[in-house]
Amino acid sequence: MAKTLPVAILAIALLASAGTCAQSYPSRPLRIIVPSAPGGLPDIQARLMAHELGKQLGQQVVIDNRPGASFIIGFELMAKATPDGYTVGYASFPIATNPSMFAKLPYDFERDFQPVIHQVSALNILAVWPALPINSVQELVSHARAHPDKLSYGISGFGASNHLSIELMKIMTGTRLVAVTYKAIQQAITETSAGQIHVVCDNMGSILPHVKAGRVRGLGVTSPKRSPAMPELPTVAESGLPGYEIMPWSGYVVPKKTSDDIVKRLNAELNKALFSPMVSERMAAMGSIPVGGTPEQFAGHVRRETAKWAQVIKTAGIRPN
Repeated sequence: MAKTLPVAILAIALLASAGTCAQSYPSRPLRIIVPSAPGGLPDIQARLMAHELGKQLGQQVVIDNRPGASFIIGFELMAKATPDGYTVGYASFPIATNPSMFAKLPYDFERDFQPVIHQVSALNILAVWPALPINSVQELVSHARAHPDKLSYGISGFGASNHLSIELMKIMTGTRLVAVTYKAIQQAITETSAGQIHVVCDNMGSILPHVKAGRVRGLGVTSPKRSPAMPELPTVAESGLPGYEIMPWSGYVVPKKTSDDIVKRLNAELNKALFSPMVSERMAAMGSIPVGGTPEQFAGHVRRETAKWAQVIKTAGIRPN
């Protein structure tokens, strides 16, 4: 009895310490790593959430943009971060496609990340250089068939939704377009408006202002239904490609060994921020549908998307780099 008492006292002290630590979290600013450049949809979404989350937690939440290498630079930084809840990662579509696009990655989703929340599902807008004699998806397909390898399209990285949106169209139509890679998709949109490239297909939040201003011509949206944000644009599916669908998504992860208490706290706070009036309304205006839910639900979504796009990438004949 005398020997076991100190052990029991130590255990109680450790539990009390852990409880105090969880209650005091967060005690300093948080960082959200966004693996893309400022100004794009990931950056805009993360800043919206950071502002609301900071108010809720009473701590500053800063955005750390780490673009490049098909999001790999940012994802690797997330994987190597200290698992203390002070570094949160913005995880999106490429985290599911990169395993099929690259033979070797410096991170592994299952091994290195703990999912926290599925943030939104979104849609892309397929658009072209306004000077082209193309006013519909069907006309784009006809033009591409008549001029194989003559139309170019901009992407921010192989395996990104702006890349696979076109690859899926190519598979379904038997057309050939040439990919041109940019460090940030905003550059591709600018180059399309200037006629340096011909086609771009990116998140509504990034490209919609350019469509409305007439700098690029919108042809269709990649979701199964039209977007309330621009209902005059048809879906690609209803424009001659039945079954066509790609809906980019995003969420948040933390390093794998982050404590369960912190993951639960972050999940609750991020759900609250996501469905706050300010954030949910702004997300909807960008064509993004808030999802939320549990860490387990987000983990399941990533696994399903990884399997789905692995098949598309294989069918497209894209070999891992």
